[in-house]
Amino acid sequence: MKKLLIPLIFLSLQSFCQDNKTTMLKYPNSTGDIDFDSTLDRKDFQLCGKGYGYQYFNDGKGVLYEGEKKAIEQSFKEKYKSQNASKQTGLIRIRFVVNCKGETDRFRLIGTDENYQEKTFDKSITEQLLTIAKELKGWKPKAFQSKTEILAYDFYQYLIFKIKDGKITEILP
Repeated sequence: MKKLLIPLIFLSLQSFCQDNKTTMLKYPNSTGDIDFDSTLDRKDFQLCGKGYGYQYFNDGKGVLYEGEKKAIEQSFKEKYKSQNASKQTGLIRIRFVVNCKGETDRFRLIGTDENYQEKTFDKSITEQLLTIAKELKGWKPKAFQSKTEILAYDFYQYLIFKIKDGKITEILP
């Protein structure tokens, strides 16, 4: 019985590994990876790593931007034209990649209502937010010290906008 059981276990593991290889092609390396989309993303934007990025908070340094979060808030305060739209309340998250040179791309947007249910906001709001986010040019590369050098790396950043009647009430993180 033992002699028969070992080959059966080996065959089932072998088939699992083959299925796993196929599955790896369909799924990202990490939850939340943003794959290149030729209809949305710049073709000249280069990742520095092998397609893997960290979350902005992984190093405990928070948001790395020239002038810090206050400068980001100021940009939106100056450029965003509030909409008087009573049904435009909730959260809008813009998530994107910052590469090791401080360049940004792969912007993705999702909206939710006050109960965190997916919601589509008016384009006059979302297009403004996306445009302003893409214009932010003060991102600092994140880096860590190896034994021999400082290594910069790609990371994911997000901005969440609390919207009340078409007006920005808060920007997170």
